[in-house]
Amino acid sequence: MRLTTKGRFAVTAMIDLALRQASGPVTLAAISQRQHISLSYLEQLFGKLRRHDLVESTRGPGGGYTLGRKAADITVADIIVSVDEPIDATQCGGKENCHGEGARCMTHDLWASLNAKMVDFLDSVTLQKLVDEQLAKGVVVESVPTIKRAISTAPVVKPIRVNAPNSVFALGAVASK
Repeated sequence: MRLTTKGRFAVTAMIDLALRQASGPVTLAAISQRQHISLSYLEQLFGKLRRHDLVESTRGPGGGYTLGRKAADITVADIIVSVDEPIDATQCGGKENCHGEGARCMTHDLWASLNAKMVDFLDSVTLQKLVDEQLAKGVVVESVPTIKRAISTAPVVKPIRVNAPNSVFALGAVASK
């Protein structure tokens, strides 16, 4: 069994999101830049994560993603399974037909047992635990700069509304009345 980039990137992106969501929705572009993961790849992964209610999206300016549940309620197994990452070390994919025609290989039980241990382990590790480990290692979470709007001291001048014809033709129509 090997964990592909799909599972690794999903877990990495979820840690990044969980670290920064206190400041509001986190954009995929920001995660992409910080974690060096392709933006289009993140869009695919977050579509799957959203369908499994692990993240929620907010559209528009200031939009992005937030966790769909508390970080303590999301496990690594939840993340990996949601992005269609198989957790299976058997040759047959757990179908017990390693040699075809329903015949199991001699090591099927060994690999099936390993699968159960892996799922149990990944199910015991929460996203909150991973976030806490990153903070303990000294990962610095930058604060999002607030957008300051300039306040002008000059009064707002409303344009003067002129009720006059705006073309030669309009002037002619007024004159002919």
